[in-house]
Amino acid sequence: MNEMGKEFIFGITRIISEPIKIKNLLIDLIQSATFEILLILPTSNAFLRKNRIGVMQILKKMTEDNPKLLARILTPTNNIVDKIIKTVLVNNYDGNGTKIDIKSIEETSEITINTVTIIVIDRKISLVIEKEDDAKEDFMEAIGSATYSSSRPTVLSYISIFQILWNESKLFEKLKTHDKMQKEFINIASHEMKTPVQAILGYIELFNEYPDTNNKIMDAIFRNAIRLQKLTQDILDVTKIESNTLILHKESFNLNEKIRSVLEDFNKGIQANSYNKNDHFVNIVYKTKLLEKDILIYADKIRVYQVISNLLNNAIKCMHKTKGGNITISTIENKKDNKVTVGIKDEGTGIDSEIMPNLFNKFVSKSENGMGLGLFISKSIIEAHGGNIWAENNLYNDERGSTFFFSLPLF
Repeated sequence: MNEMGKEFIFGITRIISEPIKIKNLLIDLIQSATFEILLILPTSNAFLRKNRIGVMQILKKMTEDNPKLLARILTPTNNIVDKIIKTVLVNNYDGNGTKIDIKSIEETSEITINTVTIIVIDRKISLVIEKEDDAKEDFMEAIGSATYSSSRPTVLSYISIFQILWNESKLFEKLKTHDKMQKEFINIASHEMKTPVQAILGYIELFNEYPDTNNKIMDAIFRNAIRLQKLTQDILDVTKIESNTLILHKESFNLNEKIRSVLEDFNKGIQANSYNKNDHFVNIVYKTKLLEKDILIYADKIRVYQVISNLLNNAIKCMHKTKGGNITISTIENKKDNKVTVGIKDEGTGIDSEIMPNLFNKFVSKSENGMGLGLFISKSIIEAHGGNIWAENNLYNDERGSTFFFSLPLF
C-alpha cells in the first residue's frame, strides 16, 4: 500500500538468454494477440530472419482468422523484403482496410543503433530482442538476450517509441511524395511550355520568308500564344491551390447568365481551335427553359467561368475520336438541399476505367493536348465554394460519352 491507501500492481520483467526460448516466446506472444501487434525491426536482415522462422506467415493467418486484430510493422526494406511484403502481407485485405499495416524506416534510424527488435502485444506485454550478429541468417545464431515485460510503465514506453517512429515514417512518406510530385510538376510544365514557345519562334521565322501566308502564320502564333497563356495561368493556379493562397472574390450573380456568356464566348471562336477534331463538328447546346430561369448563387464569378470553360474544353477533347455530336449543358435547382447542379454532357468516347478513380488529380490525362490540370483546378475551385464535382459515363439507352457535374450552394 502507498500513503494514500492505493495498491500498486507491478508487472513481471525478466531476462531470457536461451535463443530457443526466445524464439518460442516470440511466436507464442504473436499467437496470443487479440486486437493489436506492434513490431519494430531494426534491419532488413532482422525482417528476413523473422520471416524464415514463420513470423510473417503467422501474422497473416492471425489477422485473417481474427477480424479485430490489427498488426503494424516498422521495418527497413530492400528488394527481397519488398517482395515478401507484397506476396505474403499486403494481400491480407478485407473490406475495412489493410489489417497488416507496414511502414518503411531508414536503416540508419535511431532504432538501428539500439540493434533491438521490439514487439508489443495488446498494449500489455513487450518483448525486446537484442541482436548479436546481424550478418547471420539464422535467427538462433543472430540474437543475444531478450527482455520480457508485463510492467505497464515499461510497455507504455515501448508503445511511445513505436508511435514516434510511426509518425516520423508517415511524415517522411509525405515529404517523399511531395518531392516526387514537385519534380514531376516542374518536368511536365517545362516540357509543355516548350511546345508553344518553339511553335511561336518557328512561325516568326517563317513570317518574313512567306509573306503570302502571313495571315495563317499570325493565326498559328495567336493560337500558341493563347495556349501558352492558359498553361501559365494553370501553373499559377495550382501553385495557389497547393499553398492555400487561392482567394475567392464572391458576389451574388445569376449562374445561368454566366453559363450563357461562356457559351457566347465559345461560339464567337475564342477557343475555336478546339471545336473541330479530325474534321468533325462539335455543337454546344443547352436546355433553353432551364437556362432561361434565374438561379442566384454567391460565388467568385471569374472562377465559376473558369470551371465551366474547363469542363467544356474537356468535353470537346473527349469527342475528338468520335464523329462529332452535341455537348449539352443543363442546370437543376434543388431548393430542398439549397444547391444547384450543373451538368455538361458529351457524346465522346467516355472516361477510361483506369483514369476514373483519379480523374480529378493532377496530370491524370491520356490526352496529347495538355498537362491534365484543368479538372484538378476545377475541383479545387468548386470545393473552395463548398460544392462538389464528379463525373460518370453515360450508360443509359446505349448513350455514348460522359457527363461532368458540379454543384454549388444557392444564394
